[in-house]
Amino acid sequence: MFSALELTLLLLGSAVLGVVGFRMLHLPPMLGYLAVGILIGPHALGLAEENATTHTLAEFGVVFLMFSIGLEFSLPKLSSMRKTVFGLGMAQVLLTIAVTMLFGTLSAWILPSLFQISWRAAFALGGALAMSSTAIVSKMLTERLELESEHGRRIIGILLFQDLALVPLLILVPALANPRDLLPTLAWAGLKAVLVLVLLLVIGQKLMRGWFQIVVKRRSQELFMLNLLLITLGAAWITERAGLSLALGAFVAGMLISETEYKHQVEEDIAPFRDVLLGLFFITIGMLLNVPLVLENWWLVLLLLLVPVLVKFALIAALSRLFGASPGVALRTGLALAQAGEFGFVLLNQAGGLQLVDPFLVQLILASMVLSMLITPLILAKSDAIVLKLSANDWMLQSLALTRIATRTMSTQKHVIIAGFGRSGQSLAKLLEEEKIAYHALDLDPERVQEAQAAGASVSYGDATRRESLLAAGIHRAEAMVITYASTPSALKTLHHVHELAPQLPVIVRSHDDTDLDKLRGAGAAEVVPEAIEGSLMLASHALLMLGVPLRRVLHRVQDVRGQRYTALRGYFHGADDAADHPEHLNVRLHSVALSEHAHAIGKPLAALGLNEMGAEVTAIRRSRSRIDVTPDTVFHGGDIVVLRGATEAIALAEARLLKA
Repeated sequence: MFSALELTLLLLGSAVLGVVGFRMLHLPPMLGYLAVGILIGPHALGLAEENATTHTLAEFGVVFLMFSIGLEFSLPKLSSMRKTVFGLGMAQVLLTIAVTMLFGTLSAWILPSLFQISWRAAFALGGALAMSSTAIVSKMLTERLELESEHGRRIIGILLFQDLALVPLLILVPALANPRDLLPTLAWAGLKAVLVLVLLLVIGQKLMRGWFQIVVKRRSQELFMLNLLLITLGAAWITERAGLSLALGAFVAGMLISETEYKHQVEEDIAPFRDVLLGLFFITIGMLLNVPLVLENWWLVLLLLLVPVLVKFALIAALSRLFGASPGVALRTGLALAQAGEFGFVLLNQAGGLQLVDPFLVQLILASMVLSMLITPLILAKSDAIVLKLSANDWMLQSLALTRIATRTMSTQKHVIIAGFGRSGQSLAKLLEEEKIAYHALDLDPERVQEAQAAGASVSYGDATRRESLLAAGIHRAEAMVITYASTPSALKTLHHVHELAPQLPVIVRSHDDTDLDKLRGAGAAEVVPEAIEGSLMLASHALLMLGVPLRRVLHRVQDVRGQRYTALRGYFHGADDAADHPEHLNVRLHSVALSEHAHAIGKPLAALGLNEMGAEVTAIRRSRSRIDVTPDTVFHGGDIVVLRGATEAIALAEARLLKA
């Protein structure tokens, strides 16, 4: 029997090994957590068993996940996606529950010796099976660059409603466990939910913004984090004391913060807690799986895997078609959401704990849900091939879309291809029109494309990361190409195709900052425009002009910086705020090193130290309050302040070389 500390260490160690293994296989880490839980659980190696410690860790994981989901549910976002979320999403959840209840009734007639499922148990199971994996699907869509595609937006809309539907389901399922007083129990649960929500949303909304302002003014990251944990766990405690779920309170707390200007900071701060605790939650779910029982009844597990996945796929695809999707989009939506989800485990665990569902059936369904999530990456990877086989006219629709692009650009010569027709793309298009330069834009937002076409813009629905779209847009006849969205993975994919099709075509790429500048230039970009540095240049230009510096000199300074490919401005001194808010920006940075009289570099020329070989560059040396020119022959003196530029690891090595042998 392990102590609480030993059990926690076992779970953390197993989690690290599981995530490393599944990362090496390019699979979602959540599957690694589940596999580890199965392996160390009481039904396999027996290293760990479910107890109060694991149950508490699992609850905290769900609490922080629901808090993060609440952060995404801002009212403006829901309003803009209301047709997909409350139309398609609601229909999917309700019909999945209805179909599950129908199957439960039929199975009780057909296989009475195996299954005796009440309508209440079927309702709980339907709610569990209606959920899809937000973590797996959103990650796969991001990696495949399909979040902004037509099927990607439908998938995200359905996932949003599934997350939202969990809140009432967590209230309804416990109420169903008391069949004698079902209506009074539901009424009382509903009344408590309304009262608590009014208390939190009305009073909490008024208090939240003012309280956060008080905390933020103290300028303490530690206080901000403590306050965040207090609000999350405090709201969860309030709903639990009211007889509702912990997750409901955390969800409401997330919604309250989503309406404040502190939302993005909160998302960054809560992510480590959420990811770690959610990983432990999935381990505890895996520990519930009775492997010998599953192996003895493998054919039932296979049946419970295939039937729900196929039915859910068909149901979602049919509903998507009903809501106006093309056959290909509908099929892709169904394929992406056919699997089980993390919240399905929450509902299944709740139903099993309330003894609504037979433990034997819980084990079989749990195994089938885990397997459905394991095969999801494989299904999504093969989704295009599956759609082409199932939909005879999907390739025709794709060909028609490419034909439309080709028709619009057929007579165009020496034009500019604009990848992405958002704000930056439209601004570029206006300037090109004023200069009488032809262009054609590709964008994946059908509404934006339709409105822009109606206004006379030369834009088509198409994916610039696809080879076929670039050919249809006339890449061989184009004069230049501009990638206007700041997405390095997408830009690299586009640059790869451009290099193959038209290697002489100059491509200008937009990026957030200088982090991926070398990577993009190495992939073939003629110019990379880091918006953060360009913003700094404009800010500095206006400041110099206001201070009386002649315009010609200011323009010359700016041109020099651009001519040097921003070398003079690349990297900056990072502070605690940068590490907390933008950890991905810590690739190239500046760092000051003070040389004592006994430092290794004293009396040695810069060239002799080999700092460049480590990937670090000396950008400046301050000596006796003055800045001296840096050359390979510069000799270091005691008291010098050396400014290094490079990656974090390179700077650490260079600092060690400067200070000691």
